[in-house]
Amino acid sequence: MRITFHGAAGEVTGSQHLIETSERRILLDCGLFQGPRAAARAKNESFGCGPQNLDAVILSHAHMDHCGIMPRLFKCGYRGPVFSTDATADIADLMLQDSARIQQEDAKYLARKLRGGHPPIEPLYDQDDVQGLMKLFEPCPFGKWQTLAADCKLRFHPAGHILGSAITELELLDEGEMKRVVFTGDLGRRGMPLLVDPTPVEGADVLITESTYGNRVHPAPGDLKAELLHIISQTTSRGGRVIIPAFSLGRTQQVVYFLNELFNEGKLPRIPIFVDSPLATRLTRIFRRYSEILDANVQETLKNDTDVFGFQTLTYTEKQHESMALNDEDGPFVVISASGMCEGGRIVHHIVHGCGHEQNSIVLMGYQAPGTLGHQIAQHRKYLKIFDRDFELRAQVHQLEGLSAHADAVDFKWWFEESTKKGHFGHAFIVHGEPESAAGLAMILKDYCDHSPVIPLRGDSVIV
Repeated sequence: MRITFHGAAGEVTGSQHLIETSERRILLDCGLFQGPRAAARAKNESFGCGPQNLDAVILSHAHMDHCGIMPRLFKCGYRGPVFSTDATADIADLMLQDSARIQQEDAKYLARKLRGGHPPIEPLYDQDDVQGLMKLFEPCPFGKWQTLAADCKLRFHPAGHILGSAITELELLDEGEMKRVVFTGDLGRRGMPLLVDPTPVEGADVLITESTYGNRVHPAPGDLKAELLHIISQTTSRGGRVIIPAFSLGRTQQVVYFLNELFNEGKLPRIPIFVDSPLATRLTRIFRRYSEILDANVQETLKNDTDVFGFQTLTYTEKQHESMALNDEDGPFVVISASGMCEGGRIVHHIVHGCGHEQNSIVLMGYQAPGTLGHQIAQHRKYLKIFDRDFELRAQVHQLEGLSAHADAVDFKWWFEESTKKGHFGHAFIVHGEPESAAGLAMILKDYCDHSPVIPLRGDSVIV
């Protein structure tokens, strides 16, 4: 069996791993490389896996760095099946449609900006490619073996990362020997709101594991619901508005779930609350559709509450004019909008209109990457650079930690221990992490493997 690492190897983005046996060529994930425009374009335009010769693609989950280049795979001739969970298929459809739209808008903008002899910048794919790709999806349930061919079986386990995310378990016949391959995708954490915990496996001949936070321990989450209530209550007493930047997938639903609980408990101030993101609104509908796979706390709440993502004072806004009207809203209110690092979308306009007033609050829900507007806010800069203008930051800034969707070193150690109680790991490959994180995870993983863990680089190929 040969494994070639075409992305997210020695780096965090662009997950893409090719498994080849004497009979099969299977691609694990097909993610978009995210980074500086020129470097990203070069990596995203072409494939090393030979799209037309693949037998199957297996998608772990619907984050863009794992699924975002799949429509281009279709554009380049792939017509085989795509296996994922049902929820992942539905989320991928929305995320990829949104990506195609953004690429088309960016191409038009760059065409205007780069006039004068520059070749046109073409989108990596369009809506037709997304629609063609989605017809190839063959959703599979959690926990049941699926026979893909006489020499290949597939089973998904909950990964606990985002809705629908899966740990992939493959049994492949290779030169007369059946081998088990496990790919973690992105491994989640235990005890997170909404999602069930990651499911351990029973060993594997080959383990391919992510390592995003393999050398770190997340801060204790504390009582995030209580912290959120305190901020909203204090801001309401000042007559201000609470602005919450949140990613459309996952983080928005977690925040709304907390607010729904507070409303049910009679603790939430009776002020208007808005989710101002068309994508988040559509994704929340998918969460409702798959409520049966959410965690035990959600199932308990659903006994008395038919909608854990909706309550009397909450409004989902989709139309642009509805979003703009919030700028003239009188009195205190809460607005949750994308993106989580304030790099684009409606949240930027809410910050422009709200950052200069000291009665308002901006609540950052997690890590803010350097160079982003969210990072400027987290640093409490006196002025924020937005749309090439300086806006004074007088609003109160709060940063709530503890909702990271990625396993940390403690979570990995637990999962490795549980997964080797009835089996073992033979070969192990560490991907999807910066060098320090991958090296840190290797120190943990080595105690659970027959062979020393390998940290491959992009383009590396190994035989096991």
